Amino acid sequence: MSQTKAPKVRATLFCILVGVVLAMVAVVTDHWAVLSPEVEHHNATCEAAHFGLWRICIKRIVTSDGKDKTCGPISLPGEKNCSYFRHFNPGETSEIFEVTTQKEYSISAAAIAIFSLGFIIMGTICALLSFRKKRDYLLRPASMFFAFAGLCLFVSVEVTRQSVKRMIDSEHTVWIDYYYSWSFACACAAFVLLFLGGLALLLFSLPRMPQNPWESCMDAEPEH
Repeated sequence: MSQTKAPKVRATLFCILVGVVLAMVAVVTDHWAVLSPEVEHHNATCEAAHFGLWRICIKRIVTSDGKDKTCGPISLPGEKNCSYFRHFNPGETSEIFEVTTQKEYSISAAAIAIFSLGFIIMGTICALLSFRKKRDYLLRPASMFFAFAGLCLFVSVEVTRQSVKRMIDSEHTVWIDYYYSWSFACACAAFVLLFLGGLALLLFSLPRMPQNPWESCMDAEPEH
């Protein structure tokens, strides 16, 4: 690899590393979205929920006087009970989730996120092997794996967004308000870093193009 490309590749790999960390945080945490029911009486206990790809947490919050008719914010102190989704762990009792969201959406988002982690693992292996002498060509498959991982995260984010929208619009749920939390933001940031970082890494790892019209790629001087 040429001396001019090496710093660009290192900077790109650093951005991809940040994207990998953010993707891992997003997948394993359960703060993708926060749901709130309508509160009819103030100074009463209400139940707000936040969930991720694998489990949902219900938090009992004591509401205060005010004009806001929703339960929360979720940061208020209260008793919290978390359980894995029933379709991932049949022994858990998560009736609230079974009633208030779409099972197919949840399974699809989690499965696609697993594919994303698989692409990340394969890209990381290729990137580590490329550090050996004369194996710069492995950066090209690594870049594609990272870009595919970013696309999978984007699809998982969109599936989750559609799931939340359907929960709010459904007449069979108690949720009237929602907002996306920090796990969702981590997934979005990971998508940008992995996808753009993968494309940039692919461009930087391509062989030097011919400088003269009569020079072919095979005739170009090899990069050291």
